[in-house]
Amino acid sequence: MHTRFSAWTWVWVLAVALLWCRGGHAAEPNDQAALQGLHEAKIAFDITEGDGKALLAKLAVIDETRQSLIQQGVTPHFVLAFRSGATFFVQTDMEKIKPEHREYAPKIVAKLQELSTAVGIDGLEQCSEAMRLTHVTAEHIVPEVKVVGNGWISLMAYQARGYAYIQP
Repeated sequence: MHTRFSAWTWVWVLAVALLWCRGGHAAEPNDQAALQGLHEAKIAFDITEGDGKALLAKLAVIDETRQSLIQQGVTPHFVLAFRSGATFFVQTDMEKIKPEHREYAPKIVAKLQELSTAVGIDGLEQCSEAMRLTHVTAEHIVPEVKVVGNGWISLMAYQARGYAYIQP
């Protein structure tokens, strides 16, 4: 009796054989092509997130990015600029934070404290214009965060000095 394999069977057999020859997995992803020739990475993050859970996640990814650059031999220079809804999470007046987001406030402050002393963090900044619009006062801003006059001017100045602008 003659057995005939379908085209899909041959594709499957070939795929398994290729995986077996490569050791069963693809190469680990890396950023070496993009980072080729770079010794430092200057980034100004424009952070406006007003959702506590989402803001905490974004801060974690920014920190992972910082650590990844270091591991790949590139010195990070990060500035985290807070505006808009993020303003509520860099201050200590819990009444200013929506009840459904309050559980994230201490975690965000702890992450900011950690980041403020981390290698590669050039600064944490809060826009005073955003403070005025959200009725947040300077005495409630956490000490790790510096209040600047206008966050847009600050971001423009960092860009003029070679910082890439990223709005996570």
